[in-house]
Amino acid sequence: MKKTYKIEVDCANCANLMEEAAGKVPGVAKAGVNFMTQKMSVEFEEGADPKRVMQDVLKACRKVEPDCEIEL
Repeated sequence: MKKTYKIEVDCANCANLMEEAAGKVPGVAKAGVNFMTQKMSVEFEEGADPKRVMQDVLKACRKVEPDCEIEL
């Protein structure tokens, strides 16, 4: 399953770092952050609970940028 979320990202470098951090979260098959559109697309592994996984993605992104917000 693939979903797209609105994300607040300050710079292209932060977007790349968040994309990398999100991709390492268990349950995420693939993640992408587009700085220009302020969107994050996440492809979930089969059987993963998107709501739970996205809470972990948000935590991972906040390690990169503490004021990061993702509209879940």
